[in-house]
Amino acid sequence: MKNVLPPKVVIEGLAFAEAPRWHENKLWFSDFYTHKVSYVGADGQAVAVLDVPGQPSGLGWLPDGRLLVVSMTDRLLLRQDPGGLIAVADLSRQAPFHCNDMVVDRQGRAYIGNFGFDLIGKAPVKSTVLLLVTQDGQVRVVADDLLFPNGCVITPDGSTLIVAETFAKRLTAFSITEDGSLTNRRVWADLGDASPDGICLDAEGAIWVGSPPTSTFLRVREGGNLADQISVNNQAIACTLGGPDRRTLYMVTGRLGDPQKSLERRLGRIEAVQVEVPGAGLP
Repeated sequence: MKNVLPPKVVIEGLAFAEAPRWHENKLWFSDFYTHKVSYVGADGQAVAVLDVPGQPSGLGWLPDGRLLVVSMTDRLLLRQDPGGLIAVADLSRQAPFHCNDMVVDRQGRAYIGNFGFDLIGKAPVKSTVLLLVTQDGQVRVVADDLLFPNGCVITPDGSTLIVAETFAKRLTAFSITEDGSLTNRRVWADLGDASPDGICLDAEGAIWVGSPPTSTFLRVREGGNLADQISVNNQAIACTLGGPDRRTLYMVTGRLGDPQKSLERRLGRIEAVQVEVPGAGLP
């Protein structure tokens, strides 16, 4: 089945957007090369709320409502406090290259991926780790031998984490233990030609996947069955389910490349389409 409804443009002119999140009736996102974390409110206008010199990526919120943001190039986890941004944890000892996406669980624990190698510089692909950061800033490796761990989701019952392995072209699941450790690793879905980037979960347990090289957003069931797909005119980067009933699929598109060219071209945009099954779980 293919979704045939035409997407609506929510915002355009972005350098390279990532990590869309629906939080408190606003659509939040990071824009790598402008170094901004912004949200789009009911009036459709983007409001920049943070400047992250180290390049923002993954976003999440603590139980008390404070915002967490991954600072990519300096490999830090930052927190927005009333007095400004503070560093929660330095990830540079465990993450061999830029950090990227993140999911924050109900206990305020952050699971953070990283490139593992210099993607922009076209270095050889290397496996890497998934990190967990507790609220007090303790960092530990909870999974290894992952090929570019990227977007992550956590099921509504908090029992399972699923991570997109971009260069393995698969979604990989883990069981979450009481202390946040990950066990029972298994392949949730092989994706064929699709390379997953940002992902989101729906109430039927299916996952929407952004696949940059195929310019498609795929709705995939456990085991790999394709339930729906939406083609876009640019690279399909990331997605989230939001809106009042979480039935709006927000799709981030763009083209990853040289930062200066991205700033000049401003090809990034966020589009939206209505879907039948609402979002569930985290983020």
